[in-house]
Amino acid sequence: MDGVPEPHTGWTFVTNHARVLAAIADNHSARIRDIAARCRLTERAVQKIISDLEEAGYLSHTREGRTNTYRIDPSKVLRHPAEAGLTVAALLSLLVQDEADRSGSSPNSTRSHATA
Repeated sequence: MDGVPEPHTGWTFVTNHARVLAAIADNHSARIRDIAARCRLTERAVQKIISDLEEAGYLSHTREGRTNTYRIDPSKVLRHPAEAGLTVAALLSLLVQDEADRSGSSPNSTRSHATA
């Protein structure tokens, strides 16, 4: 990435776990360094979040040479009881659409980001 953005302070609506998952959905072979820069987190924080997501079954990876390729389970249901029935795919569709709007992509593009 071109540069590390300034860190954000204060509360936000989206968790760091959701941000990392959305970054991986956008690029299944993204480097931890790139995910960290995009999410404004440290590389160590991203490693911990990826570990959390893998341990809970939301994410898996395969090693291909020096590169990890991630796979997201879009059918997994979110963990909080208030989000009962909401799947990872539904969450990502909201986050990915927002990202597409910010980057100037066409709203008519229908690209699935949930699976590899």
